[in-house]
Amino acid sequence: MNLHTLKPAEGSIHKDGKRLGRGESSGKGGTSTRGNKGAQQHASFKFRRGSEGGQMPIHRRLPKRGFKNINRIDYKVLNLGQIDALAERYGLTEVSPETLYITRLINQTDLIKILGRGEIKSKMVFKVNACSESAKKAIEAAGGSVEIL
Repeated sequence: MNLHTLKPAEGSIHKDGKRLGRGESSGKGGTSTRGNKGAQQHASFKFRRGSEGGQMPIHRRLPKRGFKNINRIDYKVLNLGQIDALAERYGLTEVSPETLYITRLINQTDLIKILGRGEIKSKMVFKVNACSESAKKAIEAAGGSVEIL
């Protein structure tokens, strides 16, 4: 051990932040770097979200457009042609939310709707939330079945 290798214990020495408001000779006295007058010089001041300092905020300058339908049901749409390709790729014999979630094609909360574009070659069981008439006819013609959840 030599004198030039001595160090203070880990964590015992740390740099303090600026010491504000400790007299004019500190260089940070008087207004404590907060400028002159107004709400922003006080400790309890918080900017309101969207505030633009007296200018009309952008969310009030821009007009409202359209509306959001709260009764809308968003389906994850799959066509028969897509399902046939997926059945070959993953070896599916059943199409249900569980099997599609396991293959990472949908999220757990997604609703599934089957549409009739394309054709299905193999016999499959469908457990879905919605199905078009043309898709239902094509599935039953291939020997499969459709169950609406």
